[in-house]
Amino acid sequence: MELDGKRALITGAGRGLGLAIATLFAERGARVALADIDADAVQQAAAGIGGEAISLHCDVTKPDDVQRAIADVVQAFGGLDVMVNNAGIEIGKPLPEISDQEFAQLMAVNVNGVFYGIKYAVPALAQTQGCIINMSSVAGLDGVPLLGAYCASKAAVIRLTQTAAIELRAAGIRVNAICPSFIQTEMVDRLVAPFEAATGANFDDLAAQAQGRLGTPEEVAEMAAFLASDQASFVNGSYYILDNALTASVL
Repeated sequence: MELDGKRALITGAGRGLGLAIATLFAERGARVALADIDADAVQQAAAGIGGEAISLHCDVTKPDDVQRAIADVVQAFGGLDVMVNNAGIEIGKPLPEISDQEFAQLMAVNVNGVFYGIKYAVPALAQTQGCIINMSSVAGLDGVPLLGAYCASKAAVIRLTQTAAIELRAAGIRVNAICPSFIQTEMVDRLVAPFEAATGANFDDLAAQAQGRLGTPEEVAEMAAFLASDQASFVNGSYYILDNALTASVL
């Protein structure tokens, strides 16, 4: 129960990685607030976790929504110890085929959303000397065909993480990021068709060659739980690669 008594807000928690993180946090003793733009999905997700889990409607592209979600958590739980900026979207297209509107929306969610989550959580986290966990990706480390916009957004998340860690260290706030590779989520499912169309290869075969197998949301959640725990008290400004050696290989 290494998260016993922790109070956490997780964005994009209606499904996928966010839901897995919220579920594990609750199992480890934390009180969790699940936030998502899909109000019905996040309400069902919180109900499935049970206990003291609460659901919040939040569009992370809107600063007022993010501020309100943080204020609601502080009011409901009496404070905030962990902010998980997980909400994100993807585009699986070559760069010239991405519309200006699509690119702007992806950046609004993946970059602006993380920025707002950092910025507006600081006052509450300074009171508890809490931590921030940002969801980046191995796509933020290198270029990936069809994921150029996504790569750019996740690279920005890493740099925001590192800068925030330096700037907020004096306030006792730790900031770290997680960089998963292909994980068994709906987001990855949506990338299967464009990847197969572009490469002419079976996606499962590509994933097996690159990283052995798909990761699971629960494996990503375990890293988030560690970073949220007091065991990670000296871990700050880092980004953790979860890819089963994908980025370690040149072939």
